[in-house]
Amino acid sequence: MLLSDEKPDIRLINPLTLAFVGDGVYEMLAREQVVRKFTSLSAKKLHSLTVELVRASAQCDGFERIEPLLTEQELGIFKRGRNASGVTAPKHTHISVYRTATGVEALFGWLYLSGQSERIRELFEIILDVDIDEKYISDENDG
Repeated sequence: MLLSDEKPDIRLINPLTLAFVGDGVYEMLAREQVVRKFTSLSAKKLHSLTVELVRASAQCDGFERIEPLLTEQELGIFKRGRNASGVTAPKHTHISVYRTATGVEALFGWLYLSGQSERIRELFEIILDVDIDEKYISDENDG
């Protein structure tokens, strides 16, 4: 977490900056989860599984699980990230899915910058409440 006790004024932080921070936070949480669950996999396989968890479609699915639990303020942060101008999706991802993922990342970035680590973990656990696809693990172990 940040060393300063000051909470940033969210009105002054660009939502894409929040998403930039949130992307790192979200990926670190995913890496931690993968390593805790699959300690015997190679680093390459751990990376592949982490990519599955952090891709835009997975974040979009995760948002559906946490949306009813968000506070009004958290939902506002999500919407600022989702609606930010300058968001362009990769060719293989629908823009609405990518924008939702950007909103999730903005939310995680804001929670991180405001020192709400318990809330980050709470929401992330709900997002990952579904089991990691065991078929994917089997396929990775075969290759």
